[in-house]
Amino acid sequence: MATSSSPLFVRLPAGEADKLDRAAFELKTPKGKLVAGLVARYVDPSSEDGLAALRALQDDGAPLVGRAYARSADDGVLTAAEAASLLRVGESTVRELAARGELPGRRVGRSWRFSRRALLDWLGAGGRAPAGFRKR
Repeated sequence: MATSSSPLFVRLPAGEADKLDRAAFELKTPKGKLVAGLVARYVDPSSEDGLAALRALQDDGAPLVGRAYARSADDGVLTAAEAASLLRVGESTVRELAARGELPGRRVGRSWRFSRRALLDWLGAGGRAPAGFRKR
């Protein structure tokens, strides 16, 4: 029987978001499952000790977890050089794979742009195109 779930949108510092992406990739586990496990293990708002531990994690009194959606200026759109860095390959390799339709990307004028999420999905699928990806 499936457990009900609720969407949760949070902003994480870039370094922590990268760690979560990497952990999900390495463990082949959805990020939601990892976050749910961490909350179950470390968040205890039912005791004063648990609340004190959570308060210690807060910066400037801002909520530790919330329900908000905000887009960063970057929005996860990468240049060919940034995609190459993410995939740890040469920039020419990224351009060649994209031009052949093997890597999910879009040509914008004379430049290539890539979705960080699409690249991670592609990589997680063993280099096979993720569901919904159309080869040109």
